Amino acid sequence: MTLMMRSRSFHLVRRVPTRYRAVDARERISMSLHTDSPSIAGRKAAMAWEALLDAWEARLDGDAEVADRLMKSAHAMAGRRGSTAGQQIIVPRLSDSAAQPVVSEVIQEPQQPLSENRETMQAGDPTPVAAQKSQMTVLGALNEYWSLAVDRIIGMSQDQMRRWRNPRLKAVKNFVEVIGDKRIDFITADDMLDFRMWWVERIRDQGLTANSGDKDLTHLSDVLRTVNRLKRLGLSLPLSELAIKEREQARRPGFSEAWIRSRLLAPGALDGLNTEARVILLTMINTGARPSEIANLTASRIRLDASIPHIAIEGEGRLLKSRSAQRVIPLCGVSLSAIKECPKGFPRYRDTPTLSGTQNKFLRENGLLETAEHSVYSLRHSFESRMIAAGIDDRVRRDLFGHSLNRERYGEVSLSVLQQAILKVSI
Repeated sequence: MTLMMRSRSFHLVRRVPTRYRAVDARERISMSLHTDSPSIAGRKAAMAWEALLDAWEARLDGDAEVADRLMKSAHAMAGRRGSTAGQQIIVPRLSDSAAQPVVSEVIQEPQQPLSENRETMQAGDPTPVAAQKSQMTVLGALNEYWSLAVDRIIGMSQDQMRRWRNPRLKAVKNFVEVIGDKRIDFITADDMLDFRMWWVERIRDQGLTANSGDKDLTHLSDVLRTVNRLKRLGLSLPLSELAIKEREQARRPGFSEAWIRSRLLAPGALDGLNTEARVILLTMINTGARPSEIANLTASRIRLDASIPHIAIEGEGRLLKSRSAQRVIPLCGVSLSAIKECPKGFPRYRDTPTLSGTQNKFLRENGLLETAEHSVYSLRHSFESRMIAAGIDDRVRRDLFGHSLNRERYGEVSLSVLQQAILKVSI
């Protein structure tokens, strides 16, 4: 991490990691730390950088609201006026009795980071509150994390909470099995590199994707960073630059229009699929909506009696992937005909994870996948490919797919304009 002195104040200067270039176009960030003290600047820079990493991760997950909040938090950490060199700073401290409340004491700015002084602390000596709290282990940190990260699950359905929770449980479980349930202040760069290498070897030997390992590293880092920041531990955790290089992956192909017409829509082709799974699949063809978005539609959001029949993707009882995912999509062609069979929604698949497995299994067993790389999700790709070929405006496509704009969103695209766009490509 680079600290540069500019106008009598240190600045955090660092390149935006390659992993986050898709969500932050800047080549590097420069952030004033508002202090001329090297040690204070170092601590503030570490905390601000951790918040920036969390913000970028939230953007990758499509959670713009959380990302914005974390980005503001990073700037707030950097912007707090720090003490100048040689002045005193306030650091919380515990009394000798753990049962007594925390009090504040004025101490001199430390000459070394806390981690370097750890071995010199004597048992029973009063220590900074961060050192006391940092004695929690990795599993202990996970237990703390659930309550600290409660804001992230507000609005989630039960199934969404399960999908959010399980990868973090898995990441911590893997780390503890490989490295052990260490105290988090004792985690070293070698520990993290060893865990990374364990994943590299699994990827090599078991044919897994790099993304599998990256997810574990990302979720583990999220747990530790969140606890470190929100518990105000002030630890410098070795969690940066651990990404595993991914070989270029082939993009998921879309079904060709000819395949959809001749195979998927052939008379009787989908008769063996239960009604709700079949209707959801057919609704995808001319809407491009995600299977889970359609599965969680309720009667109030399937608007067949409107002047322009449409569905409304809204966060009713569950959290949407991003703010821009809230949208309306006109119903045309086979999608309009199909959804009339389920005007009240899809209770069988509402907030359950079994839909895509059922659909893909049926398509595979009945020879309805165009190639081995295709899946039901390929219908979403096919819809956009047809719109691109028809020259549909990028803004219209983004509004239909629930993708964010790379600029301020001005004006609204009317339901009529969206309908005209879909009619050009509907099947």
